[in-house]
Amino acid sequence: MSLLKRLEAEKTEIKVVTDAKVSQKDPYQDTIHTIHREVIKEMDTEFLKLQGEEGQENAERIRQEIRKIAETVLDKETAVILRGERDKIITRVIDEVLGYGPISPLLNDEDVSEVMVNGPSQVYVERKGKIEMVPVVFRDDDHVLNVIEKIISPLGRRVDESMPMVDARLPDGSRVNAIIPPLALNGPTITIRKFAADLLGIDDLVRFGSLSPAMARFLEAAVKGRMNIVVSGGTGAGKTSTLNVLSSFIPTGERIITIEDAAELKLDQEHVVSLETRPPNIEGRGAIAIRDLVRNSLRMRPDRIVVGEVRGGEALDMLQAMNTGHDGSLTTGHSNSPRDMISRMETMVLMAGMDLPIRAIREQISSALDLIVHQSRLKDGSRKITHITEVLGMEGEVVVLQDIFIFEQTGVDSKGNILGRHRATGIRPKCLDQLITSGIVLPAGIFEP
Repeated sequence: MSLLKRLEAEKTEIKVVTDAKVSQKDPYQDTIHTIHREVIKEMDTEFLKLQGEEGQENAERIRQEIRKIAETVLDKETAVILRGERDKIITRVIDEVLGYGPISPLLNDEDVSEVMVNGPSQVYVERKGKIEMVPVVFRDDDHVLNVIEKIISPLGRRVDESMPMVDARLPDGSRVNAIIPPLALNGPTITIRKFAADLLGIDDLVRFGSLSPAMARFLEAAVKGRMNIVVSGGTGAGKTSTLNVLSSFIPTGERIITIEDAAELKLDQEHVVSLETRPPNIEGRGAIAIRDLVRNSLRMRPDRIVVGEVRGGEALDMLQAMNTGHDGSLTTGHSNSPRDMISRMETMVLMAGMDLPIRAIREQISSALDLIVHQSRLKDGSRKITHITEVLGMEGEVVVLQDIFIFEQTGVDSKGNILGRHRATGIRPKCLDQLITSGIVLPAGIFEP
């Protein structure tokens, strides 16, 4: 959507704020509202019509024009506003026009990993794994809805009463979920999982203490040796970041197909085809789900299939792909432990609508999966890989698992930080023979406890 069209849409969104609670928190809200209204009136007729498509140079010209209009309005204010406060007010107006309103500074803050808008008067962020409330407010529900529209319109998506939930992404790759009334009782709600500007590498995860050097070496060998790997964990555990790191080990010459709900993976390899799901249109038709893309990817001659997350019937198609020559596939899934991931897989396969006996499903899982990498967000906010677990096969009716590496928690220090260490269990992985056959030799010492 062009900036001109966006501002025309905003004309109908601006309202006078009467909420005393919001006014107390934000004494300049009315002033910002007045300037914003004046900016739309002035720039719409005299400036924006002269502009072509949006770009960096165009954005800078618009910023300068906004400053002129804002200074004129502020000069007419009866109350004295100091220069420092004037600059803050002007910056916020610029954020309204060119950015995402009150949350723009949060999205630009490198320390913030997640932004959570719970209606117009309550905004939380996650910093270094800890959630905290921030003094940021919107004018009203329509103000929040306007920000949602700015995010989803360029992607051709929509949100309204007939479709009150939407997944989207920002231009930098950050993942966005929005849900509006009547489903969201607190008002329009936005959750933004920020995408790191600098992609993490395996050395970064070692430096952060997410895993040990021995674990890193083993995982690199497992990906290069075409092991089928599932990264499991809870919400916000860092599964996608770990999946991105593991994907970086895929050799450059291989054809990689990535499949996601909202594209987040950023691979450096040249031969990458990225696929993204599509929601239904206004008539409720035309939806393309993860499962459809997984099945289609098998006709695209993939060397590797990387699925951002399996959460339903696509698990069956993924397992069948792993079992029919597409070794080295990677995906993530929600679970509380490696064993729980197996149970979740069983449930997801049943969601495919196939009337399969449990034993047949477990045989599919045990023959398809090689490793489960389980990641957790601990109480101190740190994210750690707590298990690297090998899937050995079936024993009777049970899928047999064995831990190769684990994180052993030893206590908590005076600041509440988790104490512990990663260690090998002392078990030699069964897949080591396959890695050796592939020409990958690991020092035996890395598996010593």
